[in-house]
Amino acid sequence: MEAFISRKRRNISPLSEKFPGKLFSSKNKPENDETGEEESTDIKLATLASLYPSVTQETLLDSLIKADGSVTAVCEVYDASPYELSPKKSSAKGIGHQTSLAAFRRSDDRQSGSAFKKLKSMTRKGQTLHLYTAEDIAAHTPCSIIHNFLPAEEATMLLEELLEAAPTFEKQVFKLFDNVVQSPHSACFYVDSLEEQARQQTEYLYNGSFLTDIRQITPQMRAVSTKVQVAVNQEIATRITHHYPDGKKLKYQSPHDWVPNAAFVNCYKGGGESVGYHSDQLTYLGPRAVIGSISLGVAREFRVRKIVARDEDDESGKGQPRANVRANAEGQISIHLPHNSLLVMHAEMQEEWKHSIHPASVIDPHPIAGNKRINITYRHYRESFHPR
Repeated sequence: MEAFISRKRRNISPLSEKFPGKLFSSKNKPENDETGEEESTDIKLATLASLYPSVTQETLLDSLIKADGSVTAVCEVYDASPYELSPKKSSAKGIGHQTSLAAFRRSDDRQSGSAFKKLKSMTRKGQTLHLYTAEDIAAHTPCSIIHNFLPAEEATMLLEELLEAAPTFEKQVFKLFDNVVQSPHSACFYVDSLEEQARQQTEYLYNGSFLTDIRQITPQMRAVSTKVQVAVNQEIATRITHHYPDGKKLKYQSPHDWVPNAAFVNCYKGGGESVGYHSDQLTYLGPRAVIGSISLGVAREFRVRKIVARDEDDESGKGQPRANVRANAEGQISIHLPHNSLLVMHAEMQEEWKHSIHPASVIDPHPIAGNKRINITYRHYRESFHPR
């Protein structure tokens, strides 16, 4: 009690004039007491809760962490770019929505978007950060996204064409160490000419064997391929300008335009069909490969995580699947892929990150695809990496 009574009087900041009756410390940080200790997080949260009663405690705590514990800084961010302050609905089990994370970035960061500036990672150990907006995805992952990429009728035609072919797709079988493994979803490989089809069947090895089911690209896929090429090259140019040092392509990235000449088409039937964390094979794509991926039908979660060095002495993940341990090391990011979206995996993706399609306990059925998701990954097979 004596320590409480003898506590120093706080210096009142200009924010107290805006919020009568609320105490804010000067210099944009909490005032220390005589013992040199910062005021408790509970007091800070109580202060924020009184100012923003409709924002959840979890959101306020996240904001406080991002502001390095400064109540004043949180208030300034909320006032500069007001967070959606309406009462929160209970979280749904399906695909949701959120306000852009740009509201939580400093104003000078937002204004300097035309130049390269590395942002602080927003992932936390053992947590999944869900991203929905194109701005957030480009800022915090090695990807960019275009929603409603195709005209609605064209997207429907493409979806129906591939749904008709999907029952003939096969589950890929490959060897992993000493085990023969089957992929949990079905897929098929398409190339742009009969000549390339013959070459692929006799010259290209995948996981130690030749592919037997290689098809020529369909008319609808070919028409869409041209639009994908234009969009992906525009996204690459934007990525170079805003996210790469000195506004230049990454070392070993192809100096030429990206031209899709092959595509894997994947079919995920139901929420249980998924694919674990992996990087795409670069044998014929070359280093710093770019991939354009169209999602059709059911929306699913595309999760990414940075590749982190393994610590052989770390026993914290004992008893957990290895993929979960690696994902928890630095946290993971979930990108929600709705129908008719184009995701571009940029040049840094395959060597520095891993990606997966996460299992879904509940999915929202699509009016045409039902419980299926069709995914087309357009790729540029570089001639210089032909297996000659």
